[in-house]
Amino acid sequence: MFNITKKSMQWGEDTLTLETGKVARQADGSVIATLGETSVMANVTFAKKAKEGQDFFPLTVHYQEKYYAAGKVPGGFFKREARPTEKETLTARLIDRPIRPLFVPGFKNEVLVMCTVLSHDLVNDPDIVAMIAASAALTISGAPFMGPIAGCRVGYSDGEYVLNPDVEDMQDLRGDPDQGLDLIVAGTRDAVMMVESEAYELSEEEMLGAVTFAHDQLKPVVDLIVSLAEESAKDPFDFQPPDYAALYDKVKSAGEEQMRAAFALKDKQERTEAIAAAREAIMGQLSEEEQEDPNLGSAFKKLESGILRGDIIQGGARIDGRDKETVRPIVCETGMLPRTHGSSLFTRGETQALVVTTLGTGEDEQIIDALHGNFRSNFLLHYNFPPYSVGEAGRVGPPGRREIGHGKLAWRALQAVLPPATEFPYTIRLVSEITESNGSSSMATVCGSSLSMMDAGVPLKAPVAGVAMGLILEEDGQYAVLTDILGDEDHLGDMDFKVAGTEKGITSLQMDIKVAGITPEIMKQALAQAKDGRMHILSEMNKTLSEAGGFSEHAPRIETMTVPQDKIREVIGSGGKVIREIVETSGAKVDINDDGVIKIASPNGEAIQKAYDMIYSIVAEPEEGKIYKGKVVKIVDFGAFVNFFGKRDGLVHVSQIENRRLNHPSDVLKEGQEVWVKLLGFDDRGKVRLAMKMVDQETGEEIKEGKKEEAAD
Repeated sequence: MFNITKKSMQWGEDTLTLETGKVARQADGSVIATLGETSVMANVTFAKKAKEGQDFFPLTVHYQEKYYAAGKVPGGFFKREARPTEKETLTARLIDRPIRPLFVPGFKNEVLVMCTVLSHDLVNDPDIVAMIAASAALTISGAPFMGPIAGCRVGYSDGEYVLNPDVEDMQDLRGDPDQGLDLIVAGTRDAVMMVESEAYELSEEEMLGAVTFAHDQLKPVVDLIVSLAEESAKDPFDFQPPDYAALYDKVKSAGEEQMRAAFALKDKQERTEAIAAAREAIMGQLSEEEQEDPNLGSAFKKLESGILRGDIIQGGARIDGRDKETVRPIVCETGMLPRTHGSSLFTRGETQALVVTTLGTGEDEQIIDALHGNFRSNFLLHYNFPPYSVGEAGRVGPPGRREIGHGKLAWRALQAVLPPATEFPYTIRLVSEITESNGSSSMATVCGSSLSMMDAGVPLKAPVAGVAMGLILEEDGQYAVLTDILGDEDHLGDMDFKVAGTEKGITSLQMDIKVAGITPEIMKQALAQAKDGRMHILSEMNKTLSEAGGFSEHAPRIETMTVPQDKIREVIGSGGKVIREIVETSGAKVDINDDGVIKIASPNGEAIQKAYDMIYSIVAEPEEGKIYKGKVVKIVDFGAFVNFFGKRDGLVHVSQIENRRLNHPSDVLKEGQEVWVKLLGFDDRGKVRLAMKMVDQETGEEIKEGKKEEAAD
């Protein structure tokens, strides 16, 4: 009934297994990949013909984490998986980026790749396993896919690269000084196709070494997929790339001169309008049949690409007049918004990011429900890319994959410089509003975020800047590496290479390659050129702000105190009654964790002090010999009970009220009266003994022969 093919190999510390032929047999390709006890099923289907008039490649990648994979029940009211989590969205992008360029050019049939996590051992992250499963499923599906690819994760500890480190080791790099890198690399046997990383100020040489190490480690996996395909692959789909040479020649002869003049315009809006006009002029010279040709878009792109790329390769200026290494003019501003905790406006050429920082308390931390368990994040970065930023009118909705991916890239770039939570107990939320875009708004977000946080008073270890690099690689081997690429250079080039970091080293590296053949020499040059660009941007940023400023008057102040763990229950009270009373009375926010660490937050210093005093009165113990101010709560024949320390009461015996004999305590005292008392000590049963007669009731000072002692309020 089943025609099962199974291949295995030892990979690092675990066994990697690929299996096909048992499940999802109606899909064009189905593979279950297992590493350790983490299993992911990838299913591939593709349309056997393209939709009429379609001029793009409709590839869709979905990655789904099922809670049953880790023996968990989903949270929420409906108790089932709903919209994709951030991890699922980012992993889908990780898989999409290296496989998309490997489909045969001209293939425009719809392709669906679905990866489902079936089992998670809480050791091996399923994102790498999913990437391998997707590549294997595509390779055996018969689709015109020029793979396979494989991927792996690399850590860096004690000067050594680590293959596929455990999930726990990668969970909180910021809090683990022994781990300096979380790097994901995907590639074919011959070339690296994609890099994604979070690093902690590593040098260019260390990062390049990590990429090279990763590529060497993934090659055996590529061979394993080839071995699986040799026994189980379907016949190749009968697809021949369309020949549109004649159409291209017609387009080129009709409008090359006008298109070249359009690309010579330095202003983006003028250039965009001129390119659109050139296209319209070309369309007017084509027949109706040629205008409806589905390859017309490819012909236009080839013409535009040839103009842009040819000029640069031949040593000419780029479309905005710069040379290969110059960064566009930079303007930095901070403190723009009066009511926010921190703000900045970072402008680089025609790319601009308005970044706002908000400081919150522990209750503002994000709780993340992941397969490997719940955890909290006190650093949030949200990136928004509205249509007006590129001069377009369009629908505005919830953040898409692009917004989530760009925001996460900037988030990774800033992790290395954040202060420890023990030193800066705030939740930090950044929002980047992209107000203009013409090349690398994610790197503008990194720069603007660094400035915005320093404006908010966040004590960063160092400012962070980022720059986007591009590449033009011709078939004859000629190439040009471009610093600070424009949108058109990204669209028509062969590489998107983003590097962020401090003066000391790299904190994030992201690379996407559109062609095979990127050599270590090209990557080395790109890293060196990116370092020069980063240093220039940092110097421009430092002219505006190079270190943390003062706190905004609207930002909360947070004080911390630690109480014994056996006192936590007293501070919280039954059903939270005590802590609610503290919050309501003081006006400050109070957050307490299981270790007894209490955070008290408020923009008002008096509110913080009041909450602190209330908590201290609950957890502290009164000191013998000290003077306290209290209130009479009950009068009896033999004395008066005084509330003098939090909720603690003590007895002032009638003989200790005054230095004279009293018939009854009510002769001089009444309930509710405030009095000064001295703690004499505790009797054998632990009851408190207080005295009033040796304390000046006007001043609260102890009455002694020849001197007075200050009282404690």
